[in-house]
Amino acid sequence: LTPLSVRNLSLCQYIQASKARDGASPFISSTTEGENFEQTPLRRTFKSKVLARYPENVEWNPFDQDAVGMLCMPKGLAFKTQADPREPQFHAFIITREDGSRTFGFALTFYEEVTSKQICSAMQTLYHMHNAECDVLHSPSVDGRDHSGMEDGEGTPGTKLQRFNSYDISRDTLYVSKCICLITPMSFMKACRSVLEQLHQAVTSPQPPPLPLESYIYNVLYEVPLPPPGRSLKFSGVYGPIICQRPSTNELPLFDFPVKEVFELLGVENVFQLFTCALLEFQILLYSQHYQRLMTVAETITALMFPFQWQHVYVPILPASLLHFLDAPVPYLMGLHSNGLDDRSKLELPQEANLCFVDIDNHFIELPEDLPQFPNKLEFVQEVSEILMAFGIPPEGNLHCSESASKLKRLRASELVSDKRNGNIAGSPLHSYELLKENETIARLQALVKRTGVSLEKLEVREDPSNNKDLKVQCDEEELRIYQLNIQIREVFANRFTQMFADYEVFVIQPSQDKESWFTNREQMQNFDKASFLSDQPEPYLPFLSRFLETQMFASFIDNKIMCHDDDDKDPVLRVFDSRVDKIRLLNVRTPTLRTSMYQKCTTVDEAEKAIELRLAKIDHTAIHPHLLDMKIGQGKYEPGFFPKLQSDVLSTGPASNKWTKRNAPAQWRRKDRQKQHTEHLRLDNDQREKYIQEARNMGSTIRQPKLSNLSPSVIAQTNWKFVEGLLQQGEPWLLTKRMLVEKMGREAVELGHGEVNITGVEENTLIASLCDLLERIWSHGLQVKQGKSALWSHLLHYQENRQRKLTSGSLRILLDSERRKSDASSVMSPLRISLIQDMRHIQNIGEIKTDVGKARAWVRLSMEKKLLSRHLKQLLSDHELTKKLYKRYAFLRCDDEKEQFLYHLLSFNAVDYFCFTNVFTTILIPYHILIVPSKKLGGSMFTANPWICISGELGETQILQIPRNVLEMTFECQNLGKLTTVQIGHDNSGLYAKWLVEYVMVRNEITGHTYKFPCGRWLGKGIDDGSLERILVGELLTCQPEVDERPCRTPPLQQSPSVIRRLVTISPNNKPKLNTGQIQESIGEAVNGIVKHFHKPEKERGSLTLLLCGECGLVSALEQAFQHGFKSPRLFKNVFIWDFLEKAQTYYETLEQNELVPEENWHTRARNFCRFVTAINNTPRNIGKDGKFQMLVCLGARDHLLHHWIALLADCPITAHMYEDVALIKDHTLVNSLIRVLQTLQEFNITLETSLVKGIDI
Repeated sequence: LTPLSVRNLSLCQYIQASKARDGASPFISSTTEGENFEQTPLRRTFKSKVLARYPENVEWNPFDQDAVGMLCMPKGLAFKTQADPREPQFHAFIITREDGSRTFGFALTFYEEVTSKQICSAMQTLYHMHNAECDVLHSPSVDGRDHSGMEDGEGTPGTKLQRFNSYDISRDTLYVSKCICLITPMSFMKACRSVLEQLHQAVTSPQPPPLPLESYIYNVLYEVPLPPPGRSLKFSGVYGPIICQRPSTNELPLFDFPVKEVFELLGVENVFQLFTCALLEFQILLYSQHYQRLMTVAETITALMFPFQWQHVYVPILPASLLHFLDAPVPYLMGLHSNGLDDRSKLELPQEANLCFVDIDNHFIELPEDLPQFPNKLEFVQEVSEILMAFGIPPEGNLHCSESASKLKRLRASELVSDKRNGNIAGSPLHSYELLKENETIARLQALVKRTGVSLEKLEVREDPSNNKDLKVQCDEEELRIYQLNIQIREVFANRFTQMFADYEVFVIQPSQDKESWFTNREQMQNFDKASFLSDQPEPYLPFLSRFLETQMFASFIDNKIMCHDDDDKDPVLRVFDSRVDKIRLLNVRTPTLRTSMYQKCTTVDEAEKAIELRLAKIDHTAIHPHLLDMKIGQGKYEPGFFPKLQSDVLSTGPASNKWTKRNAPAQWRRKDRQKQHTEHLRLDNDQREKYIQEARNMGSTIRQPKLSNLSPSVIAQTNWKFVEGLLQQGEPWLLTKRMLVEKMGREAVELGHGEVNITGVEENTLIASLCDLLERIWSHGLQVKQGKSALWSHLLHYQENRQRKLTSGSLRILLDSERRKSDASSVMSPLRISLIQDMRHIQNIGEIKTDVGKARAWVRLSMEKKLLSRHLKQLLSDHELTKKLYKRYAFLRCDDEKEQFLYHLLSFNAVDYFCFTNVFTTILIPYHILIVPSKKLGGSMFTANPWICISGELGETQILQIPRNVLEMTFECQNLGKLTTVQIGHDNSGLYAKWLVEYVMVRNEITGHTYKFPCGRWLGKGIDDGSLERILVGELLTCQPEVDERPCRTPPLQQSPSVIRRLVTISPNNKPKLNTGQIQESIGEAVNGIVKHFHKPEKERGSLTLLLCGECGLVSALEQAFQHGFKSPRLFKNVFIWDFLEKAQTYYETLEQNELVPEENWHTRARNFCRFVTAINNTPRNIGKDGKFQMLVCLGARDHLLHHWIALLADCPITAHMYEDVALIKDHTLVNSLIRVLQTLQEFNITLETSLVKGIDI
């Protein structure tokens, strides 16, 4: 029979208090080293010592005297007089051993009168010494200390102190602290507290208890068994019954601390912040005057992490002698006792940037820097708040809470809901919402939630189950409510992780070697395919998840998964979590749903609550009652008011043959060997394990597919038809493709009748993950043998193998050339070959992707981006022999019509541009192919200088790449640049003929096939064109032509918008077609409108801002036309550029400033700004030429919202009169004013320029 597992009862008291004055001092010495002596003697702490323990030793749980002594009285021994409050204080603590195992302690500290005259007189002597010291210190002048609580003007400061906090042996009674403590292997906190309180009551009550104390303690140590999983147990305390219950092996693990207290102390918002810090393994320091609060908060936060476990230093109560632990440079979760006098500013803590400091008593939390938000935090907070409201707890906590919160506390929400007299209909969402309206936290949430489109009006308060229960539970109502709230909150938190990590298993990398060698090398081993897992996640989750996957707790969780691969040896926590994940998967197979970042509420609360209520209503086991022990006459008597030293001989061993065991307990729980029992008490017995494994196997088979091998053809046909019918009737591929198209094409598509408005805003990542799930389900249907975790990747590998075999035999060589994609019109770049095998190889070469599921998903993403998904899958399934070999006759992939219908639907994805591969695998190496097309007409072949190129994209830019002379095509490899935006091209001006006319540059991503064209049409060379040796070219993605052999899709292909003016390859920019003022105004209006539209789109849908500024129809080009209009024509063979005009204007304003003839302050500022920018651009080390400088000025002016000021300045400049004809746009005040108004609309936008545009400028 298992005791509640053999607990040691230890007593802590003092020894020679007067001599042992070196006790733990308060943690911060405010003045000198002897700070403990500055305290009055009654406020000092003294060394404590363990007086006795019963039994002396337990074989499997050795007694750690130092640890127990420190943790029972973390600040040491304390003295008080009759004037001080002396209520007993309970606290729990935890002892963590070197091997990581934990033991729980539960301590009750109370005060007993000091009977030793020697100690009393020693205390009196200490006071005389202390008062004498104070008189010496304070006699010259009264100090400025705050002696609050004393009457003014009474004697010297010394006597004031004496009166305030003194001890007089003739008048006062001296008391000293004593502690009784239970040590247990499992945390039954409520039961242990009751045991200790009843023992203390027995000693202090006027009537002695019916039996000697030894009988009760013997009973608890040896005759009260540990309740088996899923059972409850009743045993007798000194005065009343005590109940404890233990969750079954498929419920959340045992947790006995009140979650309610944590939310009342900190409030929902602070709890969530603390929870996030703990998950990301920051250093956490809890701070409170109450030891039990420190323990409750620490245990609650670590329990809510299920299925993850805190892996670092864990000391919820830090004894005063171990304060140096706070300097540890590792993550920790520690609790520090405050004396209630020192405030936060007195605490000198190391490494505060990474510290989460929680002042529990003052409802205050200090967070580390750049803490990411927990996924779906708003909805999660809302769900938890609803539960708290149902139990009458305001979400902002009960400290410093508003009037509405205290009003709420008096008015239990559950009573409101079922209050028939007020005409309320139970369950109506109205009341809770009205209540919450006054609540600050929820008001802030509501504002945020509204923006996300979730309605808070639907917020429901759950009806309090304790009000309408039929069960008669055997504990009081308050205790039941604590149980209910605990399980509800824990289930909601556990549900978050179940939803977030529902498919974690497929990304676990199983080791190729045996377990032992894996275990020794596991530090170096990768155990989880992080890149693939993150690629499936909604974008807002990434800041949190990318950091969480790097934590020790996540790594240990996955290690556990690998180590316990068989169901038999699974860690109990992992087993519970996996069974929950399996349920979600099973649900998704029966009723397939689209993946979405929408919040999934917890549905397991009622079931979990019911299990606890049943255990409390029907007690499974009752332990035997305490009874008289074999003690000598006279033993067991003690003096009232003092906890005695007990008879250790009767408490040292348990019963030799336990007759009660045989009579009361079912055979399956008998255990002969207590040590073996201890190691097994967390595991299942064999019958339960078999039953569970069988359930798991059954569940597994239903998840995969029906076992059909031995059924009749008619049944096979029927089952197959159900799957196909289910798939097609739910319209899943249709719904999914529709959602994905609507997501990409935005509201315009909705307005055109493509879908419902509520589908927009769904995460692209989760939609693509849904598509991958769908493909996996289709490819898993009717498999002959499942190989690996991804049926799709397995099929692709078989195809690859077949292809390679046929290639070596030479039968397929002719096919390859026909598979080239039609080249883009007029490009000289050799087209990229379409090859399913090549795309597979690209994925196989990415080192970051470790699992088959990850590879399949990456391949789907790549095919989507290349607009080849339908085509590739069609090609994969064209190998009929392979499909027959891998799939049974009834499989979806062997139903030709349905398969064709499905592939046809996938074609509609080609209507939009996806970057789902490029944007997810941001760190991989990608080969890029460059083609430079110089003008054939104008002596490109004679060019003698050394060209260079630099390519920029949304994710980064290359170094300067030197291009070998006379080489116009090259391939290089670098980290993924994302969508390409600009190319900087130039040369070193060396050799006899250093003039180069470049028509355009093309760059192609060799993996995704995306090709960008960067038009140039200008010279690079000194003394020609604008004298530029370097140009910044802005590129556009070329759209590919639809394949001829594919059926046309019903959505029209994306058309490239026609350009207003095409730049011509000209010797001089002045040869551009001249536009009239109306056309110029229109082009400026369009350019500005494009920028405004850009900023009004959601961030994810925005294109390239650089293109809108510097592209063919961009703002720079439009303003260039405005300044070219009416420009006086230059003399023959000499070009005059806009920049020449701007430089002259700058000189004019600088001269004006020197002569101090500036008309007004505003003009002064504008002119100075203009001159500063022009000077900075002229001083740049880059050889960008005059038009390049003009482009840079326009970009900087747009960024700093100065363009409209400059236009006004230049319109009034006398230089304009010399250089422009009278008909010029810049001389027409009406046109200039309208131009200024248009440019002013850019003021409200925060324009960020790409580095390539402003390189070399520091302004």
